[in-house]
Amino acid sequence: MSAIPADLPLRSDLVGEEPYGAPQLDVPVCLNVNENPYPLDPEVVEAICRRVRKVAPGLNRYPDREHEDLRRALADYLKGESRACLGPEQVWAANGSNEIMLQLFQAFGGPGRTVLGCDPTYSMYPEYARDTFTNWELAHRLSDFSLDMDTTIERIKALGPAMVLVTSPNNPTGTPLPMENLTRLLEVCSQIRVAGAGPQARPIVVVDEAYIEFRDPGTPSAVSLIGRYDHLAVSRTMSKAFAFAGARVGYLAASREIIDAVRIVRMPYHLSALTQAAALAALEHTDLQLARVDQLRRARRATAEWLAGQEYHGRPLTVVPSASNFILFGTFPDRDAIFEAMKDQGVLIRAVGPEGYLRVCMGTDAEMERFRQTLVGVLEGS
Repeated sequence: MSAIPADLPLRSDLVGEEPYGAPQLDVPVCLNVNENPYPLDPEVVEAICRRVRKVAPGLNRYPDREHEDLRRALADYLKGESRACLGPEQVWAANGSNEIMLQLFQAFGGPGRTVLGCDPTYSMYPEYARDTFTNWELAHRLSDFSLDMDTTIERIKALGPAMVLVTSPNNPTGTPLPMENLTRLLEVCSQIRVAGAGPQARPIVVVDEAYIEFRDPGTPSAVSLIGRYDHLAVSRTMSKAFAFAGARVGYLAASREIIDAVRIVRMPYHLSALTQAAALAALEHTDLQLARVDQLRRARRATAEWLAGQEYHGRPLTVVPSASNFILFGTFPDRDAIFEAMKDQGVLIRAVGPEGYLRVCMGTDAEMERFRQTLVGVLEGS
C-alpha cells in the first residue's frame, strides 16, 4: 500500500494504519482464509442463475430493503440446523458477517462506550471499534485458549461494556464456548449497568458463530438461547461451511428489539437484489451446500493427529484442539520463516494469532497431502 500523502486530511487515528486482509496470492494451494475449498454443486449454480435471471429485468428498481423473503429462509434454516424457533423479525442479513458486526458496533458502540472481547480472537474486532470510535478492551484467555471466566466477569463488572463479544468456535484458535459459560455471561450481564448509557441499559452478549457448522454433531448453538435471553445476539455467515464466501452473506439472530436497533444504522438498500437472489437459491439447497462439512471435519481430525506426531528441532508440535475448519499449531521461534518457506513452495497458510503459532485451513484431500509433504520438508530443512 502506498503512503497516504500528508495533504489529505486523513483522520489522525488512521495515520499509519494498514487495510485489513489476509494475503491473496496466486499459489497452487491456498489454506489461509478458512474457506470451504469445494466449488458449488452444478445444481446450486443453476438455481442461482435461474433466480438471478428472474430479478435481472427489475434491477432498475431498488431491492427489498427489508429482504423479508431471505429473512424467512434464514429463520427456516436455523430451525432445521439448530432447532431455534425464530420469526423472520428476529433475523437480519447483510454483506457478510463483517457488516453485521459493524452494524452492531454502530448501534451499540460509539464515543463513551466500551466493547469487551477475549483475546486471542479475530483481529477485525478492534478495527470495528476504531471505525465507530468505540473503546475496545480485552480479557485474556487461559493458556488452553478457553475463556478465563472469572477474569472476564471481573472485567465486565469493572467496565460496564455495551457489548461483550465472544467467538465460538474462536478464530484463530478454534476453541468452542461451552453453553454453561455462555449462560453464565448472560446472567452476569443481565445485572450490569452499561457505562455511558441510561440507567436501565444492560450489556448485550454477541456470539460470533462464523464457524459453528463445523462443530461436532450434537453440540448446541447459541441461537437456541435467544428465546430465553433478549440481550443475546448471534452472528453467522454463509461464507464458511456454506461454501458461499464470494457471495458475501452474513446474518444475525437476536431479539426483535436488537434487530430493530441494527435496522436504524443499516445503509438504505444495503443488500442487493442479486445477493438476495443468490442466497435464496443456496438456502433452497442446504444439503448440497453443506455436503462437504463432514469431510472437512474428518480432515481436521486427521490433520490434528498428524501434526501432533510431528517434531520441530526435537520437540513435538503443539496442536490446539479445534471445533472449526482450521487448526492452530506451533510453536516456532520464527514462525514467519516457516510461513515464507511454505509459501515459496506453493502452500499458503497463515501466520496469525498468538506469537509462534501458524494456522492452516482444511482443504481438499489433495491440498492437505501437499500441505503435509511441504511442511515435513520445511521443518526438516529449518
